[in-house]
Amino acid sequence: MLDNNQIISKLDSIEQLITEQGLLKKEVLNFSESCSYLGLSQSHLYKLTSTKSIPHFCPQGKRLYFNRLELDDWLQRNRQTTTDEIDKQAADYVISKGRRF
Repeated sequence: MLDNNQIISKLDSIEQLITEQGLLKKEVLNFSESCSYLGLSQSHLYKLTSTKSIPHFCPQGKRLYFNRLELDDWLQRNRQTTTDEIDKQAADYVISKGRRF
Protein backbone atom coordinates (compact mmCIF):
# COMPACT_ATOMS: atom_id res chain seq x y z
CA MET A 1 0.00 0.00 0.00
CA LEU A 2 1.20 3.51 -0.84
CA ASP A 3 1.85 6.05 1.87
CA ASN A 4 0.74 9.69 1.61
CA ASN A 5 4.07 10.96 0.23
CA GLN A 6 4.01 8.42 -2.59
CA ILE A 7 0.40 9.30 -3.43
CA ILE A 8 1.21 13.01 -3.50
CA SER A 9 4.24 12.35 -5.68
CA LYS A 10 2.19 10.32 -8.15
CA LEU A 11 -0.53 12.99 -8.22
CA ASP A 12 2.11 15.65 -8.93
CA SER A 13 3.39 13.53 -11.83
CA ILE A 14 -0.11 13.17 -13.22
CA GLU A 15 -0.70 16.92 -12.89
CA GLN A 16 2.56 17.61 -14.76
CA LEU A 17 1.54 15.27 -17.60
CA ILE A 18 -1.89 16.88 -17.90
CA THR A 19 -0.28 20.33 -18.06
CA GLU A 20 2.12 19.19 -20.79
CA GLN A 21 -0.77 17.71 -22.78
CA GLY A 22 -2.62 21.02 -22.51
CA LEU A 23 0.36 22.87 -23.95
CA LEU A 24 0.38 20.57 -26.97
CA LYS A 25 -3.24 21.45 -27.74
CA LYS A 26 -2.84 25.24 -27.51
CA GLU A 27 -1.85 27.19 -30.61
CA VAL A 28 -0.76 30.37 -28.79
CA LEU A 29 1.32 30.16 -25.62
CA ASN A 30 1.97 32.85 -23.05
CA PHE A 31 5.46 33.57 -21.74
CA SER A 32 5.52 31.08 -18.85
CA GLU A 33 3.94 28.33 -20.97
CA SER A 34 6.60 28.95 -23.62
CA CYS A 35 9.36 28.64 -21.03
CA SER A 36 7.98 25.26 -20.00
CA TYR A 37 7.41 24.13 -23.58
CA LEU A 38 10.95 25.05 -24.66
CA GLY A 39 12.64 24.04 -21.41
CA LEU A 40 14.25 27.48 -21.07
CA SER A 41 14.62 29.77 -18.09
CA GLN A 42 12.64 33.01 -18.09
CA SER A 43 15.79 35.11 -18.30
CA HIS A 44 17.05 33.20 -21.33
CA LEU A 45 13.71 33.51 -23.14
CA TYR A 46 13.62 37.25 -22.36
CA LYS A 47 17.11 37.56 -23.84
CA LEU A 48 16.01 35.71 -27.00
CA THR A 49 12.99 38.01 -27.40
CA SER A 50 14.97 41.20 -26.76
CA THR A 51 17.52 40.25 -29.44
CA LYS A 52 14.66 39.18 -31.75
CA SER A 53 16.21 35.72 -32.04
CA ILE A 54 12.93 33.92 -31.52
CA PRO A 55 9.56 34.63 -33.18
CA HIS A 56 7.09 36.20 -30.77
CA PHE A 57 4.16 38.60 -30.52
CA CYS A 58 3.71 41.58 -28.24
CA PRO A 59 0.21 42.87 -29.08
CA GLN A 60 -0.13 45.57 -26.40
CA GLY A 61 3.52 46.25 -25.71
CA LYS A 62 3.73 44.33 -22.43
CA ARG A 63 2.80 40.67 -22.59
CA LEU A 64 4.65 38.23 -24.81
CA TYR A 65 2.95 35.45 -26.76
CA PHE A 66 4.33 32.70 -28.94
CA ASN A 67 2.87 30.57 -31.72
CA ARG A 68 3.59 26.95 -30.81
CA LEU A 69 4.14 25.90 -34.44
CA GLU A 70 6.64 28.74 -34.94
CA LEU A 71 8.45 27.61 -31.78
CA ASP A 72 8.63 24.09 -33.23
CA ASP A 73 10.13 25.49 -36.44
CA TRP A 74 12.59 27.58 -34.42
CA LEU A 75 13.65 24.51 -32.44
CA GLN A 76 14.28 22.53 -35.61
CA ARG A 77 16.51 25.07 -37.37
CA ASN A 78 20.19 24.38 -38.07
CA ARG A 79 19.78 20.65 -38.51
CA GLN A 80 23.04 18.71 -38.40
CA THR A 81 23.68 16.22 -41.19
CA THR A 82 24.39 12.66 -40.05
CA THR A 83 27.52 10.78 -41.06
CA ASP A 84 25.43 8.39 -43.18
CA GLU A 85 23.87 11.31 -45.06
CA ILE A 86 27.31 12.83 -45.72
CA ASP A 87 28.60 9.46 -46.99
CA LYS A 88 25.60 9.14 -49.30
CA GLN A 89 26.09 12.68 -50.63
CA ALA A 90 29.78 11.93 -51.27
CA ALA A 91 28.93 8.68 -53.08
CA ASP A 92 26.26 10.44 -55.17
CA TYR A 93 28.74 13.18 -56.05
CA VAL A 94 31.38 10.68 -57.15
CA ILE A 95 28.82 8.79 -59.25
CA SER A 96 27.46 11.93 -60.90
CA LYS A 97 30.87 13.52 -61.62
CA GLY A 98 32.70 10.30 -62.40
CA ARG A 99 36.02 9.32 -60.94
CA ARG A 100 39.00 11.33 -62.03
CA PHE A 101 42.50 10.25 -61.15
